[in-house]
Amino acid sequence: MKVTLGKTGITVSKDGLGALPLQRAAQADAIRLIQAAADGGIDYIDTARAYSDSEEKLGLALKGRREKVVIATKTSASTAGELTRQLEASLALLKTDYVDIYQLHNPDSVPKEDSEIYKALLSAKQSGKILHIGITNHRLHLAKEAVTSGLYETLQYPLSYLSSAEEQDLPRLCRDNGVGFIAMKAFAGGLITDAGLARRFQNQFDNSVPIWGLQHLWELERLLEARDRDGGAPLSEADEMKIADELRQLGGDFCRGCGYCAPCPEGIQIFNCARTSLLIRRAPSKNWFSDAWRDEMLKIKNCRSCGLCSSRCPYGLNTPALLRRNLSDYLEQSERFTPTHPQ
Repeated sequence: MKVTLGKTGITVSKDGLGALPLQRAAQADAIRLIQAAADGGIDYIDTARAYSDSEEKLGLALKGRREKVVIATKTSASTAGELTRQLEASLALLKTDYVDIYQLHNPDSVPKEDSEIYKALLSAKQSGKILHIGITNHRLHLAKEAVTSGLYETLQYPLSYLSSAEEQDLPRLCRDNGVGFIAMKAFAGGLITDAGLARRFQNQFDNSVPIWGLQHLWELERLLEARDRDGGAPLSEADEMKIADELRQLGGDFCRGCGYCAPCPEGIQIFNCARTSLLIRRAPSKNWFSDAWRDEMLKIKNCRSCGLCSSRCPYGLNTPALLRRNLSDYLEQSERFTPTHPQ
């Protein structure tokens, strides 16, 4: 199954590789996964300058394979000079002369045509160092503004079956404006554990490329098995019923794990701690009840409700309240596994 990303004319496989988790993998393991993904037909790879060493790992893994894959990376630069420096660093680490899609990384506003940043993007495109200009965001109103501006050739936005109806309409808006759509958080930051169901949901958007965040070979194998089994199959009635049940379970506010709340002045790993209650139920692991993770959760007691995390959250969550609820639930559940620990 192939997808064309709007007016870019780039045509790639329906499944893309999201490289954010690769920064947590050992170099040799990451290289094996990247090469196995390429061998398995995944020819769209998304990374970012902000993802620590993921670009370096991709550069090593794709030696001799560069022309067979589409590489997208991102910059969080706020000035033209910083954008140029970040682009040069990305090219050097990726071991390539050009990036297929260069994306502004979740900016707080949509840069206009006369802005310093956009002029720097155009200059890089004219020099051949980037082929297409894209943008990513977690805020729906900014995503819509970018799509209708006529300045950006691709949009990357979170899309899964946990997304709202308005968010699920973004691929159509992109199609109407000739903009390629890239779906990030297709597993909703780990809250979705059924790869087959996640893929079948994405199949209804034939102009969208979901990028699956993968860290382990077994995750890649699970995804490829689902692809080979289901192909472009649509959602079934049973799938629709399961999604409705999942939405009931996740009713109300929940953390998507985007990480834009960080850093916390008290050192709380907000983007994991605020989801721990759900992750324990949906992706069970004894590691959630280790002494090390318990210590991380107990840091929530130091929260001063300073409001920094809430002000940065693109979903408008009351993050301190969410953290406290997760800690309370975590301590209650942990008693079943570690009853000797004092609270």
